[in-house]
Amino acid sequence: MSAPSRQRPRPHPADLLGPARSRLQHYLYDLAELVAIDSGSYSPDGVNAVADWVQARLTSRGFAVERIRPPAAAGAPSDALRTGDVLVARKAGRLAEADGGRRILLVAHMDTVFEDGTAAERPFTLDGTHAHGPGVSDDKGGLLAGLTAIELLQEQGTSEYAELVFLATPDEEIGSPVSRPITEEVARDMHYALGLECARENGDLVVARKGVADFRLTVTGRAAHAGIEPERGANAALAAAHLVVALQALNGRWDGVTVNVGVVRAGQRPNIVCPEAELRLEVRAATAVDVRTVRWAIEDAAARPTVPGTTVTVEQLDECPPMEATAATHRMFAVAQQAAAALGFTLGATATGGVGDANLIAGTGVPVLDGLGPVGGADHSPQEWLDTATVPERIALLASLITALGDGDA
Repeated sequence: MSAPSRQRPRPHPADLLGPARSRLQHYLYDLAELVAIDSGSYSPDGVNAVADWVQARLTSRGFAVERIRPPAAAGAPSDALRTGDVLVARKAGRLAEADGGRRILLVAHMDTVFEDGTAAERPFTLDGTHAHGPGVSDDKGGLLAGLTAIELLQEQGTSEYAELVFLATPDEEIGSPVSRPITEEVARDMHYALGLECARENGDLVVARKGVADFRLTVTGRAAHAGIEPERGANAALAAAHLVVALQALNGRWDGVTVNVGVVRAGQRPNIVCPEAELRLEVRAATAVDVRTVRWAIEDAAARPTVPGTTVTVEQLDECPPMEATAATHRMFAVAQQAAAALGFTLGATATGGVGDANLIAGTGVPVLDGLGPVGGADHSPQEWLDTATVPERIALLASLITALGDGDA
């Protein structure tokens, strides 16, 4: 905790609710403007239009903004992955670390899953308290909530933290392939991170996310004429079929672990004993230990192919670390619960199998609390919605968390 003599009185959460409510109409105007921008992950110009918008808001509030063009996009060949920029904005607070000041990271993403033209086909609409439109919940509503909470605190004259950092990524919806090293580098200097994905449909925050590991298994056999001398062949397709059964049987062996063989490729002609097959599978698990355990089980199954003359090689293509529910995460959630109670609502916590940038931050060892945007749902679909009635309370909650964590109260 910071020294009381050097700390200004922290605003009570309830004192932030009125100012948050007064900003609701402006929030809705801004949300409509953001939703009107097509910003699919593979639309760098659209993502950068969102980045321009966010940069203007943060610059006007005294943040130093850096725009980083990911290396994979800089000077890349025409067939390479191209994304928008990563935006990193920083602002120093009034508390030194020696006095308990903490560095707080807010993270949101600017990309959506939708193709160019979707914003015109399904423009922003408001049906009662429910807003609709591409990205309204995932994640433009959450991103805007973060910006609004920052502005709310500044208007209250509150900067009780060592540093506040706002990170906006361009490629979260495709697994953050180019922004990942930047996210990890930024996160390593932080004390706490707050993820701005929207709250679950029941209002829960997210305290844990499963990790994901992708594997490719290549089965090598031996070709032969299927009609004249099939006994000289070694059927890789048959070996792969047995392997699919063995791998799917790993489901249920460990709590919270799922294994899915999603792609099977084998052979070219029906009159040739299949010489090669490929399996692509995904593993999701709540802990890093479980991910390693499943990898060992996959390698064990691959080492014992059922068809004589076949061999199997295992490659791990990628891994996104789990966001584990640590003791520090639970302390952060307890602070959030206290603030929610002061604001007049109850707050639950949940774990999810979906992954996001919060996983990458957690992988650096920084405690993360996610789902701090307004309540929303039906992400990635034409029915996507955001409950605007929850916007003021969630902005006030987020602003309260920033001040509580910023002066070391967790």
